Amino acid sequence: MLIRRPPDIPTSEITDESVYLKRRDFMKTAGGVVGGLALGPLLPQLLSAQEELTPFDAVTSYNNFYEFGTGKDDPAKNAHTLRTRPWTVSVEGEVSKPKVYDIDEILRRFPAEERVYRLRCVEAWSMVIPWQGFPLRDLLAEVEPTSKAKFVAFETLHDTEMMPGQRRGILDWPYVEGLRLDEAKNPLTLLSTGLYGRTLPNQNGAPIRLVVPWKYGFKSIKSIVRISLVENMPPTSWNMLMPHEYGFYANVNPSVDHPRWSQARERPIGKFRRIETQMFNGYGDQVASMYTGMDLRRNY
Repeated sequence: MLIRRPPDIPTSEITDESVYLKRRDFMKTAGGVVGGLALGPLLPQLLSAQEELTPFDAVTSYNNFYEFGTGKDDPAKNAHTLRTRPWTVSVEGEVSKPKVYDIDEILRRFPAEERVYRLRCVEAWSMVIPWQGFPLRDLLAEVEPTSKAKFVAFETLHDTEMMPGQRRGILDWPYVEGLRLDEAKNPLTLLSTGLYGRTLPNQNGAPIRLVVPWKYGFKSIKSIVRISLVENMPPTSWNMLMPHEYGFYANVNPSVDHPRWSQARERPIGKFRRIETQMFNGYGDQVASMYTGMDLRRNY
């Protein structure tokens, strides 16, 4: 099921969280009758069909977003300073048709669909979130990457007035991240503009963020202002700061521990019981082939 929606929905028309949660029961039933259908874009929905959604309040109050503070509750307290209009996203580099997109143009031109993904963080906690957005590959197709494009680099807004956490030298601002081009074009890789049927909250990366569900959460860069197609592997914020702890690939891998804790188990937010971590966060059928022949311990 794809849910397409205009950029702005009246509050009265937003689906209540309880309805979303009941929808899981419907999907469990529906999962038994789609076996003979071409799954296509339905597949990401069914990946998490057996899992409960993380409550909206938890999704929006327990975040890593160091631009607003290092505490998990700091983004929810401090991100009101972020102004998301006007906002542009520049797509440039090794492309035939570079373009600067206004965020409202993005919302009009790329209809949002719903995808339920689990996001797992390197600190061994996870959430299951109904994201709204569109595949990154749709945007990349418009700008036509050249034959030299091998990687995609991303950059977060750098504004110490709107993002007070950037006044501290915790990271080398602005926050930057990157993917290999084939990872960026994978159908699971999403540019998200909302969650739970609502406009993306500031603390969750408004107005547009990346969601890469088979990688640790720090790869899913927030509040994007620049996307660059490049020939060489781009620098990434946490890898520059602590290369022995945070690699470029950052694929969820229960057999590769963080130097200070195990990655073999995780705690879903809102639950007390830990669960076994799945390779590639459970999305191996869709992404494992991209890493055939690679040593995923060395390329962590």
